[in-house]
Amino acid sequence: MEKILIVEDEFAISQVLKAYLTKVQFLTEQAYTGTEAMQKFHSWNPDLVLLDVMLPEKNGWQILEEIRQVSKCPVIMLTALGDVNYRLDGLNGGADDYIAKPFEAEEVVARVKAVLRRTIADSGPTKQFGALEINLQSHDVTLNGYKVELTPRDLSVLIFLAENPNQTFTRDQLIDKVWGWEYDGSDRAVDLAVKRLRKSLQDWPEEQGEIKTLRGLGYQFSVKK
Repeated sequence: MEKILIVEDEFAISQVLKAYLTKVQFLTEQAYTGTEAMQKFHSWNPDLVLLDVMLPEKNGWQILEEIRQVSKCPVIMLTALGDVNYRLDGLNGGADDYIAKPFEAEEVVARVKAVLRRTIADSGPTKQFGALEINLQSHDVTLNGYKVELTPRDLSVLIFLAENPNQTFTRDQLIDKVWGWEYDGSDRAVDLAVKRLRKSLQDWPEEQGEIKTLRGLGYQFSVKK
């Protein structure tokens, strides 16, 4: 179930959007100010943001800019500013679509579905584990909307484990699969790579997943199925 963050300061409009999106099986969260929007964006990690332009504290353009600094999450702008120049500003600023008020809620739902389909097609194979997202094609790793910088080797370990969730691998198996059979160094390299990964992913909620050490057996990328 995709998660939609509704950022709209008019309560009635926000409730209508929530009702229609929930009806077609989207999960929704609501924010009514610019500050609250960014807080929920980072904590909830939505799949798409419906973003009004005229908001208290921070306007939609500022929020769009902040989102684009850390994430490719699709954003649909909602605003009464229907002039073509405003639409171009939004699209050129990184918005994925633009809907002028007043609008029909059914149209918004249809646009949300279309943008999500397009995003999935463009992004390639992606593994999502709660707030942790791993794109197997671009090798981008994001956590809570922020890009995680990893060394090539640590990234290879993470991708291999993520492609085989809830399976346990010994050090020797990981050396063979990630480092290659020609590697003649210490198997401590595995322990150090896992240690660095845990540090890089320390903000990943434990209830969503973790890299476990199974004493005497090896390591496991443990996630909820």
